[in-house]
Amino acid sequence: MADKIAKRSKFVVVGGGIAGVTCTEQLASQFPSDEIVLLTAAPLIKAVTNFKQVSKTLEDFDVEEQPSSILEEKYPNVKVIQSAVRQLQAKEHKLQMENGEEVHYEKLCLCSGGRPKLFIQDNPHVLGIRDIDSAKEFQKRLSEARRIVVIGNGGIALELVYEVEGCEVIWAVKDKAIGNTFFDAGAAQFLIPTLDTDKPERDAPYKRTRYTTDRAVPPGTSSTDGRVQDQNPKVELGSALGPDWHQGIKLRGVQEVSHSVHVEYQCEVQKIYTPEDFLLSQQARQPSSDPSSDTGLWPVYIQLTNGKTYGCDFIVSATGVRPNSGPFLSGNSFAVADDSGLRVDDHMRTSEPDVYAAGDVCTACWEPSPMWQQMRLWTQARQMGWYAARCMAADLLDEPIELDFCFELFAHMTKFFNYKVVLLGKFNAQGLGQDHDLLMRCTKGREYVKVVMREGHMMGAVLIGETDLEETFENLILNQMDLSAYGVDLLNPSIDIEDYFD
Repeated sequence: MADKIAKRSKFVVVGGGIAGVTCTEQLASQFPSDEIVLLTAAPLIKAVTNFKQVSKTLEDFDVEEQPSSILEEKYPNVKVIQSAVRQLQAKEHKLQMENGEEVHYEKLCLCSGGRPKLFIQDNPHVLGIRDIDSAKEFQKRLSEARRIVVIGNGGIALELVYEVEGCEVIWAVKDKAIGNTFFDAGAAQFLIPTLDTDKPERDAPYKRTRYTTDRAVPPGTSSTDGRVQDQNPKVELGSALGPDWHQGIKLRGVQEVSHSVHVEYQCEVQKIYTPEDFLLSQQARQPSSDPSSDTGLWPVYIQLTNGKTYGCDFIVSATGVRPNSGPFLSGNSFAVADDSGLRVDDHMRTSEPDVYAAGDVCTACWEPSPMWQQMRLWTQARQMGWYAARCMAADLLDEPIELDFCFELFAHMTKFFNYKVVLLGKFNAQGLGQDHDLLMRCTKGREYVKVVMREGHMMGAVLIGETDLEETFENLILNQMDLSAYGVDLLNPSIDIEDYFD
């Protein structure tokens, strides 16, 4: 048997998602004379493009899927190894690769992302949307669909139900309102009418280059973000979708309707039926007025915990992700958080020497700022990857480093239902209990503004629409100015608050 090929590098990064690529780019810039190794199992990586610092903490950027060769061309000292990780041996500072190579490191950063939490495994009628390839599969199946059922209430579900046209959508959420992860019931009520109206025309055609892959990863190997998959023949290939994943992908079914979304609240999946089982089941009997009553057979039926059963062409599982830490635990002594993430300190270090982690795979276990919380979002993946690289460099050079300012205030900017959405601080009063007050203003079809106040100090905010208040509110939260004297006038639209507090 041939000897294993051994490679040595000062810095090794596992995972071709945003955290991993950002970490690699930062290391390559700081150490231009050292080779930086990025391990990824697929030919596509995630790259941040069109980055813009909107304010002190708010960022705006695009996420683009690119061949890994583009990263090597941009940074000549980056070496991308396209292979899955078989095993990490942290004590020996080496990784065993599926291609037979051994990779030795001085400093390692694990950026293996998260894995989709499908509510059921190995069902051909249940589709999880994770990467561009699974999004393409969704597009293909949707093109022949009359009705789909979407399970979930996170970002992917919110974007999907709004974007789908020409197909009836049954949306099952376990909460009392849509978008519970991102905003409250008031914001949900502001957005709901958008589901019953035609979407506006796009301002311009989407011109960004798209890349696809032409192979599947065998069971037991890892995807673009370096994760080792379960023994499941339907393997997701790439890292998580970008915030504009639906751009340039036609999401249309066979019906003439533009927008048709029916929401079922406070329910989850109870059972999935084949057509044969459905006909035999006594539970399938529904009142004739129920929208789930059908005269013809559907490929699959889903029974919800509220007692309703719907036939559909297929089911979309958009129920979030879990940290993909499992592949690295065997034989090592990682401290793991309750959510399965690798515990990291304020230098992004895990409990294993010289092993760091960033992005969805890690759980921040330092004492956080009163205005910051971890949410597994694109902005935090980029920030953590960038900061992890700086910490790796500082530790190697024995230089001091302070926690980056981006961890002072939670700040996230995105778009839902074609509205700009900005979330700041404790935007949903996270951790405040009953010790807070809410101020709100709403202009139907235009804007929704909510601020979270505690003892006269602003703790968080939700801004939907073109409010132009994000920088002002960011300053008010960071400065913790006493606003008691303003009372409800703080959101009075006739008062130009920016002039007072910018």
